[in-house]
Amino acid sequence: MQLAWAITGAGHFLQDSYEVFKELTLRHRITTLVSSAGEEVLQMYGLHNKLVKISGGDYLEEIFRESEQGRSFPKAGRFLLGRYDALIVAPTTSNTVAKIAYGIADTLPTNAVAQAVKGGVPVYIVPVDIAGDVISEMPYSIDRLLCEHCDNCQPAKICPKNAITNYQIELLKCAGCGMCIEVCKHKAINGGPVKLRVRDVDMQNVETLRKLNGIEVVEKPQDLLDLF
Repeated sequence: MQLAWAITGAGHFLQDSYEVFKELTLRHRITTLVSSAGEEVLQMYGLHNKLVKISGGDYLEEIFRESEQGRSFPKAGRFLLGRYDALIVAPTTSNTVAKIAYGIADTLPTNAVAQAVKGGVPVYIVPVDIAGDVISEMPYSIDRLLCEHCDNCQPAKICPKNAITNYQIELLKCAGCGMCIEVCKHKAINGGPVKLRVRDVDMQNVETLRKLNGIEVVEKPQDLLDLF
């Protein structure tokens, strides 16, 4: 099958989605579509340069980034031409879910969804905020209570992206390599799980998605392996 994978700006489910699509490449060809927020988050989690393992660059195995597409998103027109068997948006932020639920198509992923539905291409959405509480993986940060503000800050010195300044990590520079964790003698740098409560409005928008023709809500990335 020929699949299209759209990535939004969610960190939750991002690593899981990457692993699922890496496995799907054993059986399918995949085009990857990345929103502007997705580009930033992929870098924060150290996955930006790994996308070539999913989409190697050949025709229908390209990586299309919103920052390079312009506001008309011309590559989304492929969904009207029957080039793809399915579009999967994973992970899908609550913002993207809301836009899809109410017909807004102003990003590369949401425009792809709109064109896919118009072209009769099945769309599968993996929301990060469905119901209840969510355990989400956060990018690296410096715990201000543990940081001793060392004059000779080793994490700042060894960071290959110069992302650590004033004892803070600038996430738009961070490549998610984790080198800083190993050298901080006070163990002040960490990422990891955080418990978040799903808002009522986000749960309602997911329920709206379930009622739309051509769109199926998928509970978690691993479920895609059964579908494809």
